[in-house]
Amino acid sequence: MQTPGTLYIVATPIGNLGDLSPRALETLRTVAAICAEDTRHTRQLLSHFGLERPLLALHQHNEEQQAAQLVARLQAGDSLALVSDAGTPLVSDPGFRLVRAARAAAIKVSPVPGACAAIAALSVAGLASDRFAFEGFLPAKASARRERLGKLAAEPRTLLFYESAHRIEEALDDMAAAFGGARAAVLARELTKLFETVLDGPLEALAAQVKADPNQRKGEFVVIVEGAGDDADAKVIEGKRLYAKLSEHLPPSTAAKLAAELSGAPRKALYGSGGD
Repeated sequence: MQTPGTLYIVATPIGNLGDLSPRALETLRTVAAICAEDTRHTRQLLSHFGLERPLLALHQHNEEQQAAQLVARLQAGDSLALVSDAGTPLVSDPGFRLVRAARAAAIKVSPVPGACAAIAALSVAGLASDRFAFEGFLPAKASARRERLGKLAAEPRTLLFYESAHRIEEALDDMAAAFGGARAAVLARELTKLFETVLDGPLEALAAQVKADPNQRKGEFVVIVEGAGDDADAKVIEGKRLYAKLSEHLPPSTAAKLAAELSGAPRKALYGSGGD
């Protein structure tokens, strides 16, 4: 009976190529093929290290169809590696469908850990790191983005977001509006690369700094936002969010009463958000 191969989940550098681990390099050298989100990007990485391996495109548009074929190869004895364009696969990148299919077929799935932009940013942020929530990329549409942020306003854990250069200004403005301009935050840009920058301060100040400096609107971003604080603060934040929604359809006094009951916040604390 043929011994199945192993599916290796291999983290690759997020910028500095020196961050590719010796084990990752050896794994990429010895597998039968490498599944890559963008084969052109991965081919450049392999070329830098003098490697030539077969590359298979695996992205959000073909993963469902490719998974069955790749599992068949693994069952036949081939070991495969999965990489993303940069960092740890499956962290805001494709791959979980393949991993799920491999595990369902009793294929060994083994991590080869390494760089991850979110964790790298958290490690230098100086914000609480004992409990955090990774939110990935926010919705592109403004209304959906603001709705998502509104739901997170009372979250007590440190929040981590990925953001792109063409939306970073709008995202910071929306965060300041949802969480309050005084909420502490960190903006990590181009980590491990030549123009690496880590800025910290209140959300309102960070938003102004990015607006004023075109260089701070280039590259790839991790935004880390301090949690809502203690339970009482979180209840008030959630109460104000609910009040804002309810007051669109109900009289202020009724909206404040319902928001207080649903959130556990004192009714009087909600009056500052527009109650009578």
